[in-house]
Amino acid sequence: MTNEKDEADDCTLPPDHPLPADQLGRYSPVRDFYAEQDIENYILGQASDEDVQNVERIKTEYVLGAPYEMWDVVTDKNRWWVITNPTNLYSQRHFPSLDYTLSFHVGLMMRVMSSSRDADEVAETPFDEVFRRHQQACDLLERAVEAVDYQAVGMQLRECLVTLVGTVRRHFADVDFGERPKDAAVVEWNRLFAHHVLPGERNAELRAYLKALVEKAWPLVNWLTHHRNASRSSAQVSADAVEAIIKHYVGILSRERADRIETCPRCASRNIRTFYDRSIEPDGAYFEQCAECSWDNHP
Repeated sequence: MTNEKDEADDCTLPPDHPLPADQLGRYSPVRDFYAEQDIENYILGQASDEDVQNVERIKTEYVLGAPYEMWDVVTDKNRWWVITNPTNLYSQRHFPSLDYTLSFHVGLMMRVMSSSRDADEVAETPFDEVFRRHQQACDLLERAVEAVDYQAVGMQLRECLVTLVGTVRRHFADVDFGERPKDAAVVEWNRLFAHHVLPGERNAELRAYLKALVEKAWPLVNWLTHHRNASRSSAQVSADAVEAIIKHYVGILSRERADRIETCPRCASRNIRTFYDRSIEPDGAYFEQCAECSWDNHP
C-alpha cells in the first residue's frame, strides 16, 4: 500500500531540475516584446560574450515621480538585474536583494547625472555621432595649451555641426524643402529646418532664436579654427554654443515625435512609449508603441 507521503513525493518536481531559462518566457501570460528587446540589446552591448536566455520585467517603481523598471535577465553565464532611467546592470551574485539594488541604482544615477554632462546620452539615439564629436572637442579643450590646440577644438566643433545637420537632414528625408544647399551649408540648412519644425506665427520667436543661435555659432567656430591667437575662453564659449544647439535640436525633434502621436489610434490611450531601432533604414529611427494594447508603428 502506497502511503500519502510517497504519492506526494512522486508528484514533486526535483529541486535540482528547474525549467530551462530559455523556456521561461513561454509560460508568461504578459509579454512586452519591444521593451524586452531593448533590455536584451543592452545586455548584449554590455556583455557581448553572453547569450540572453530570458528577460522578465519584475516591477516598476516610482521614485520622486521618475519611473524605474526592474528586469531579471538570465544569460548562459550570469543572472543580472537591469534597472532603467538611465539603464544599468548589476550582477545578482553581488546584489542579491532587488530593493537594495534599486536604492543603490537611484543613488548612483543621481551622482552620475550631477557630475556628467553626458548622463542623458546613455540610450542609443540618432545623435550618437554628434554627441561623440562634441565630446571629442571637449576632451581636446581639456588638454589644450597652445593656440593650435584650440584651433583643433574649433575644427572638431565645426565637424560636429556639419554632422548634426546631416543627422537632422536624414530625419526629414521625405520632406521637400524646395531647395538643396550644400551638405556643409549649416546656416542654410538650419534655416530650412527651423521653418519646418517651428512653423507659423506662434513659433516666430523660438524660430528666430534657433536661426540666430546657429548664425552666430557657425562663424564663431570657423573663426576659432583659423585664429592664430585662439584662447581657452574663446574655445569654451564655442563649445558651449554648439552644445546648446545640439540640445535644442534633440528637444525639438523629441517634441515633434510626441506631438505627432498623442493617443493610440487603436485604443485612444495616452500611454505611448518611444523606442529606437538602429536597423530601421536609412540609419535608425524612433517608433511608438502603446503600452496598453501593444499597437506600434514600427515599419
